[in-house]
Amino acid sequence: MPYSQFKSLLKEKRIEKLEVTSDLISGVYRTEQGADKQFQTIPLNDPNLVEELERYGVGVYTGAQDRGWVTSILANALWIGLFFFLWWFVVIRQMQSGGRQAMAFGRSRAKSNTNKKNKVTFKDVQGVEEAKEELQEVVEFLKDPAKYQRLGAKVPKGVLLYGAPGTGKTMLAKAVSGEAGVPFFSSSGSEFVEMFVGVGASRVRDLFDQGKKNSPCLLFIDELDAVGRHRFAGIGGGHDEREQTLNQILVELDGFESRDGVILIAATNRPDVLDPALLRPGRFDRHIYVPPPDINGREAILKVHAEKVKLLKDVDWKVIARRTPGFVGADLANVVNEAALLAARIGKDGVDMFTLESAIDRVMAGPEKKSRVMSDQERRIVAFHESGHTLVAKLIPGTDPVHKVSLIPRGHSLGHTLQLPLQDKVLTSRTELYNRILVLLGGRVAEMVVFKDVTTGANDDLTKATSLANKMVTEFGMSEELGPIIYKKPESEIFLGRDLGHDRGFSESTAQVIDSEIKGILSTALDKVKALLEKNRDKLDKLAASLLEKEVLSGDEVSQLLGFSTTPTTSAS
Repeated sequence: MPYSQFKSLLKEKRIEKLEVTSDLISGVYRTEQGADKQFQTIPLNDPNLVEELERYGVGVYTGAQDRGWVTSILANALWIGLFFFLWWFVVIRQMQSGGRQAMAFGRSRAKSNTNKKNKVTFKDVQGVEEAKEELQEVVEFLKDPAKYQRLGAKVPKGVLLYGAPGTGKTMLAKAVSGEAGVPFFSSSGSEFVEMFVGVGASRVRDLFDQGKKNSPCLLFIDELDAVGRHRFAGIGGGHDEREQTLNQILVELDGFESRDGVILIAATNRPDVLDPALLRPGRFDRHIYVPPPDINGREAILKVHAEKVKLLKDVDWKVIARRTPGFVGADLANVVNEAALLAARIGKDGVDMFTLESAIDRVMAGPEKKSRVMSDQERRIVAFHESGHTLVAKLIPGTDPVHKVSLIPRGHSLGHTLQLPLQDKVLTSRTELYNRILVLLGGRVAEMVVFKDVTTGANDDLTKATSLANKMVTEFGMSEELGPIIYKKPESEIFLGRDLGHDRGFSESTAQVIDSEIKGILSTALDKVKALLEKNRDKLDKLAASLLEKEVLSGDEVSQLLGFSTTPTTSAS
């Protein structure tokens, strides 16, 4: 309140009590209604104030000592401390963490996989028995290194797993760690190379330092070709961050400093592009090929992936394994998962043969296009096209048995004919390759014989047939005119700098002969298929009519329709 109002209240004897300092007067006064109310006012130079307090009967009045600057700071210490804490948390801490992150930029980002709940063992990896046998020695060394050191033997410093994508290279590395019960540090080749110079080499050093601290242990680098490619591959050579990282890997594997008990396992799909210094003994001593599984391996892999899936009694894994030639472990896992999804979608109690067969068709040819509407003329063309493939496959001896022919569109195809080999093949004869070309041309020739015209539906067939004929001439030495000579350019030199100045390895006249031979193979095959279908036109019409009616025919149905005997292997499928 103003000082004048305070003086008025004082004269009216309404001031109850008072505290006076040099810069503030505070106290309690009585309102007109008789209630007590606090007040404050700034004092003026009034030397008679104490006499007036006595005169007007102020009961209690006191003085207070002035607070200095130290007292003010102490009184506000809580707020000052809070301010400094917030400043440290927001500013200083962020600067410190940023500094640590900058210093940690060169540290390895390898992940330690020591989870016992999801431990992978050799039982979880099927279809690669030879690779498991090779890695078993590494496991035994990690379990009992003294057994080998006593005889002066040295464990391989590096193991290179190579093979097609999805064959189980990473699973094998995890299984080695699970079997040996040692720490397992995994990293990807792309994690070593960053925009800053020297980071990749620093991370390699840190990775091997981690391995040495946890010895014995396993280090795993996936996709090694990301940092292990040929050095000096660019135009004019050169030195980049990737090559510096590779040089550090070479030094860590076989340098002056010993790395006993630390084994590096690497996986790649492209061993042909790796630097030779990386592959020599003393670095990657063992090169283990992880092939696609054979029919027995596919059956074992399917059973492993089906352990967590509810199955019905009619499932025959031998038939499913025979239906999936060329499938790798990842493909087979996808088949089982797709079958489980389909069974749940259509309301089945579990996975059966129908859902598994449908899943294989989905993986191989894509999902069914039930919404795709074709005209009657297009359906007739597709029916005769697929009937041409099927009839040629049945008439030519030595071809793979027909498993199913379908008029239902899948993926990009309007129909498909499925042939299954009776067993996995390692070697393929010239006759077998030529028979494949005949079957591929059956669809195009059927259109020519029936409709006297051709369509774009045979594009994929012609592409495959041309590729087969090209390989017969240039890669397999199956041309009588050119002889047993390989004319294909080697694929090992794939870099721009090394491609400059290299020719294709044969003359222009030889190239003309190659073109002539390829054209001759395809033209002769076309004429043979045309004569075959014209001679069996009645069977072609009967097969196309049945396909238009039923849309899907099994191999047994085709054989019964055309009067061929059904074999036990095809009837089992």
